[in-house]
Amino acid sequence: MILKDILSISGEPGLFKFIAQGKNAMIVEQLETKRRSSAFGSSKVSSLEEITVYTEKEDMPLGKIFDLIYEKHNGGPAVDYKSDPEKLKVWFGEVVPEYDKDKVYPSDIKKIAHWYNILQELNLLLKDEPEKEAEKPDSGEKGAKKPAGKKKEKVALKEEPATKKKPSKPKTK
Repeated sequence: MILKDILSISGEPGLFKFIAQGKNAMIVEQLETKRRSSAFGSSKVSSLEEITVYTEKEDMPLGKIFDLIYEKHNGGPAVDYKSDPEKLKVWFGEVVPEYDKDKVYPSDIKKIAHWYNILQELNLLLKDEPEKEAEKPDSGEKGAKKPAGKKKEKVALKEEPATKKKPSKPKTK
């Protein structure tokens, strides 16, 4: 899943979209209400892309968890996050059987279900893999022919002023 600009702010309900970086604060937009606000440096802001879930082997990124939930429910909504904690544990155990039951709390599972449902309602659950596969053949063929040459020319043009400075230094010696 593409979760780069989707944020969670501690103490604030719901999810936010990154809009811009200000001098002392970050400007965010709540996904559900489209209301913009500021997240100051004192707020704990986490990108969903950086969040992982403890498993028995290694930590699993939240995007992969969302992929598993999406597959289990065929793109539909997940279990209601207000469900009984035991029901949430059973559901999450079906989605991610290898999750660490000692380190992942019911409140964590509740957040994951809630966040997934928000993203699913707003059709923001975009697969990352098909785009990469579709881009690789195109960018590989084009990159090998002309754009790679153009990029090298730009780099060479940027280096010319640096080469002009180098001869001036030996002249002063």
